[in-house]
Amino acid sequence: MTGSVKVMAVLTFAALVVVATYSVALGSNGWLWFGWIVLGLLTAGMAASRNG
Repeated sequence: MTGSVKVMAVLTFAALVVVATYSVALGSNGWLWFGWIVLGLLTAGMAASRNG
């Protein structure tokens, strides 16, 4: 894993924590989860392109 992919992975995990905390405190927001899924897919795509 390159440095940029590691940074994206950390940001994706941090975003998951933030979105989950927000959902518990204030109720679920579909747009936040959608954004997190997009971020996760981007991270997975970056990791796959670096390894391939």
